[in-house]
Amino acid sequence: MAVTTDDLSAPLGQDRPRRRRFQLPFTAPQALTALFGLFLATFLGFAIFNNNPLGGEPIATVTYKAPSSGDKSAPPSTMAPQAQAPAGEAQNAAGKQTVTIIDGSSGSRQDVVIGGGSDGAAKSDDSSAPAADINPKLLEASRFGMIPTVAGSLKPFRAYAAGSDAERARAAKTPSIAIVITGLGVGAAKTTEAILKLPGAVTLAFTPYGADPAKLVTRARAQKHEVLLQVPMEPFDYPDNDPGPQTLLTSLGPEQNLDRLAWHMSRFQGYVGIANFMGSRLLASDAVMKPIIQDAGKRGLAYLDDGSVSRSVAGVLADSISMPYAKADVTIDTLPTPLDIDRSLAKLETLARERGSAIGVASALPVSIERIGNWAKQLEARGIMLVPLTTVMLKPKSS
Repeated sequence: MAVTTDDLSAPLGQDRPRRRRFQLPFTAPQALTALFGLFLATFLGFAIFNNNPLGGEPIATVTYKAPSSGDKSAPPSTMAPQAQAPAGEAQNAAGKQTVTIIDGSSGSRQDVVIGGGSDGAAKSDDSSAPAADINPKLLEASRFGMIPTVAGSLKPFRAYAAGSDAERARAAKTPSIAIVITGLGVGAAKTTEAILKLPGAVTLAFTPYGADPAKLVTRARAQKHEVLLQVPMEPFDYPDNDPGPQTLLTSLGPEQNLDRLAWHMSRFQGYVGIANFMGSRLLASDAVMKPIIQDAGKRGLAYLDDGSVSRSVAGVLADSISMPYAKADVTIDTLPTPLDIDRSLAKLETLARERGSAIGVASALPVSIERIGNWAKQLEARGIMLVPLTTVMLKPKSS
């Protein structure tokens, strides 16, 4: 092939065909839009079709290994290879559960160990056998354990009331004061101090928490103390201020709240009635409180309102079913100083003389126990009786 001068002088590559650049069938914004749409569709599909009753709450998974068929000492295998528990509640090998109670006002935390059992019920090895001083006729079985009931005309309110008929007859003619110490059962040391240092006429109210509240209640009753069960109820700032596990809530239906009430009732026996533990929101709801009061009333129990909720409907509901009821007149240690406690006790004396009876509540602070113990020693010399709560509940009100 001959090469001409024009060919040599022409710019290199001028006669070569141009190569076409590769182009994507979509733009970058279109790609980002497609990726976002795919992510959104995946998220919505997971949220709609995923069946997770815990709603995404963190869980701890415990693997259960069924015993081999050759192990004759092992119980029959259940068909549940795994158990799931909400995060924040630890369960040890002995079946006991540790929960953390957070005070919403102070932020303080307290770990409480609750004896283990199915469905959160706390049961010891001899839980099926009531204490010797508990009337088995006044117990009925629930899925958590034994809970109070009536036996004909016999009721726990009367069967476990402290004091004699002679003392009640004398109190009917004498100004009388009942003192209730609340918040017991959590902390064996402070509970034991209240049991031993306070007169037997002082009523003791136990929360359902603690490693073995039944043991402490038995000891309290052996010292002639009357006993109440404090039931955790929803406050206005729940869950920032959480009374504890199995709290009765306004968001739950009657069946759920009564199931939780049965759990609390099964924790120990021998109490004359129930009292609220917190509950500023729940106590103000007539619809929520009605089945709770009715259930406790039909079981032969009394109800003590600690007086902390001005809008409480408990009194009206209790009166409607002729349930023994009382409301505290004075919180003795609102200001926990010796001087303020003494002033509150003096106020109770004035109310008792004016109305025939008065009720004071206090927590198990060392200063409260000490001041109440000293005050009680001189009370009868001033013409006033210190009596169990049931005595005041049964006493006719003075006009």
